[in-house]
Amino acid sequence: MDFKTAGESHGKGLIGIISDYPAGISVDINFINNQLSRRQKGYGRGGRMAIEKDTAEIISGVRKGKSTGSPISFMIKNNDWINWKNIMSTVKKSDFTNGEKMLLDIRPGHSDLPGLLKYRLGTIRDVIERSSARETAARVCIGAFAKIVLNSIGITITSYVDRIGKLVLENIPDIKNKKVLAKIETSEVRCPDAKISEKIIEIIANTIDNGDSIGGSFKVIAQGIPPGLGSYVDWDKRFDARLSYVVMSIPAIKAVEIGNGISSGSRTGLDFHDAIFYKKEKGFYRKTNNAGGIEGGMTNGEDIIIGATMKPIPTTISGIKTVNIKTKKESTSLKERSDICAVPSASIVGEAVIAIELVRAIQDKFGRDTIEEIKENLDNYNSYLKKV
Repeated sequence: MDFKTAGESHGKGLIGIISDYPAGISVDINFINNQLSRRQKGYGRGGRMAIEKDTAEIISGVRKGKSTGSPISFMIKNNDWINWKNIMSTVKKSDFTNGEKMLLDIRPGHSDLPGLLKYRLGTIRDVIERSSARETAARVCIGAFAKIVLNSIGITITSYVDRIGKLVLENIPDIKNKKVLAKIETSEVRCPDAKISEKIIEIIANTIDNGDSIGGSFKVIAQGIPPGLGSYVDWDKRFDARLSYVVMSIPAIKAVEIGNGISSGSRTGLDFHDAIFYKKEKGFYRKTNNAGGIEGGMTNGEDIIIGATMKPIPTTISGIKTVNIKTKKESTSLKERSDICAVPSASIVGEAVIAIELVRAIQDKFGRDTIEEIKENLDNYNSYLKKV
């Protein structure tokens, strides 16, 4: 499974093309649109979410509800396009004397300056439009297609927010509990603890009042993972590296943790490594999961646990000290409509990119052309595992 996205934040819409998607998958458009809706939720999102209602229009690769093996293409229309069609026109020449602003006040922490220098641009508008996290709507859509594959073979993925600013969720939630999952989905900040959720909302509200933005972190957990995905024989096939790569590709993510990786540097081997046990009915298993389900670049059969840290969004109401790219004089960074805190939304994007990478790894090991082939090979592998 591979993909490409295209489109700008305020253009006509976002386009996605998925190649190497297994044939025979029953594609539920309601499930896909629900995933898009989940990305739009969260206390601290900007005014853009009041305008957009993301839904996917499938253009190709699906016939009568099932994938055909051909490339899948889709479009997510931008409702805000109607307000930007002159500025974002693909044919009309720019007229900075007739309403369009030449954006010159670059934002620290954003793509503005390096993007402008790389592509030799005179204004940061074109940098803003493609580097915007609006692009992640397309990846969430593609991740929804991936989740449909994973759900059909018993793999599930969920996420929750475990920190906003300095406030940390200390207790690890039992995500196998359906009531806990329901609390996460109904929380405005995707936190399973109601009291912590209230405090997080208060922190974000104070951040809004201060004209600032705030970051945090989230966890993504994948369950039902077979052992042996990834490889130790080639550096670029190590699954922890592949997962880290895709999570770091989410805008504003600055750190990735697998299992309890961050604390591992301050612990001993006897304290950190997950002891191995065996029972005939369940095979090899662990009572702890500090490794986050990955050892030696491969899945070990335990839940995959990925943590990601998101920096504060660079676009702030108050602005940040910067330099005007034309005059070179001190200025205040661009104040464009933006989120105050997008950590809950980023957790949904995290689910999506991990789902995509899991499907890739599943196809590498169990076949790629049809879901029937994948299921047959996975069943044979599970039979083998029971005999070990």
